[in-house]
Parts: sequence; C-alpha cells; structure tokens
Amino acid sequence: MINKADCFRLTYLKSPGLEKGFQESCPSYGSEKTASLPDSSTGDRILETLSSEAVLRQAKADLRHPDPQVRILAIRYYLEKSYPSIPLSLLQEILSDRDPDVRAQTLRSLVKFRNPVVSPLLKKYLKDRDEKVRVVALRGMFQFQEKIDLNLFLQFLSDESPWVRRKVATLLGWAQLEGALPILKELSRDVHSMVRRAALFSLATLYPDESENLLVEAMTDRDPEVRKWAKATLEKMLTKPSKGKAASLTSRG
Repeated sequence: MINKADCFRLTYLKSPGLEKGFQESCPSYGSEKTASLPDSSTGDRILETLSSEAVLRQAKADLRHPDPQVRILAIRYYLEKSYPSIPLSLLQEILSDRDPDVRAQTLRSLVKFRNPVVSPLLKKYLKDRDEKVRVVALRGMFQFQEKIDLNLFLQFLSDESPWVRRKVATLLGWAQLEGALPILKELSRDVHSMVRRAALFSLATLYPDESENLLVEAMTDRDPEVRKWAKATLEKMLTKPSKGKAASLTSRG
C-alpha cells in the first residue's frame, strides 16, 4: 500500500513544470564550469595512490586556491573521500568561503555523511546571504529527517528569493511535517506565482479537504497558468470525491 509520502513523490514527479530544478531555472545557480568537471572515478584513482596525510596536505592547498572551481574539486574529491578525518576547523573555514558555489558544494558534500555535527552548520547557513546556499541548507535539513522545528522556517515566508520560498513549499510537501498546513496556506498567497503554485500543489496532495477553498480562490488567480492548473486540479478531485465533497464543490460552480 502506497503511503501519503510516496503518493506525493509519485504525483510530484509526474507533474512537468512544477519543479524544473533550481539549478536549471534560476540564472544565478550553478555554472557550466561545474557541470563539466571530471567524474568521481578520477578522484578515486588519485586518492588510492596517496596517504591520508598527503590527501590532507593537498586538500588544504587546493582549498586555498584562488580559482573557486579548484576549491570545488577539492571538496568533491578530497572532502567527500576523506571525511570524517578532515578537521572540523578546516570544514568551518571552507564554509566561510567567499564564493557561494563553494559554500553550497561544501554543504551538499557534508549532508552525505549524515553526521550530527552537520545539523548545526545547516541551520547556520539557512541565513546565508546567497539564495543558492540557503536552498542547499534547506534541502539538507530535510534530508537529515530529524525533528524539525517549524518555527525555524517561518523566516522564509518573507525570504527575498522566490526560489527559496518555493523550495520551502515543495519540501514541506515531501516531508509531511506535522503543523505545516498554516505555512503552506501562507505560501499559497505568495506574491510570486511559482511559489503559490508549489504551495497549492503540496496542499492539494497532502491536505485535499483543507485545500478546496484555496483551489477555488486560485481559479481567479492573476496568473493564467495558476488559474488553469487550479481548475484542472479541482476537476481531478471531482472524479473520485466523497458524497459531501461532491455536493460542496458542485454548489460552488
């Protein structure tokens, strides 16, 4: 039997256009240089020939290189292969890098190890000055699947970046956190249409009864794509409604 979480994932992944990917859609996120980096097998072969001391020496040197792409390579090929032997002080130094792509890559790499020491670092970088770093920190918090204090995410209701607000709406839907309903409702009235749609999607999938009124409101949204999507979603909900729900929605026209 498919649970609600799996249902959300399946529905979400089958919905083209909802989450095309922050890296693909946001002009400031990622780079062609990063995409063309060599695969990890190259780094594996290098590390096999080096002692742990040599790895650490080379990592320290590369992490201070003036080219941020070299620093990203160092994170991917040294940090990911040598953790947790990398000193915490060095990790903190990397996370203070002036380049946001380096900070973001560091957080992505650290999340893979699921070490409790990483959680406070993620919380800290939820307030990073760069939107891409905040998005990575958000995703990392949910990937840890620890008990999350929803008050921590109230700050994102007014985040200056619509990409960050949309990510919050999407992640709350995936994680199904208890008490997320008020936050999703607030995001469904966001000034940016892509945030509203992402929040409405999470609401319709996870809280169909509570989302009906909001979907009806969205049928008069100022964005035509949101109106079209809300209408189609309500029509789908009517295909297998409860008796009470059918009567309620039909009466609304």
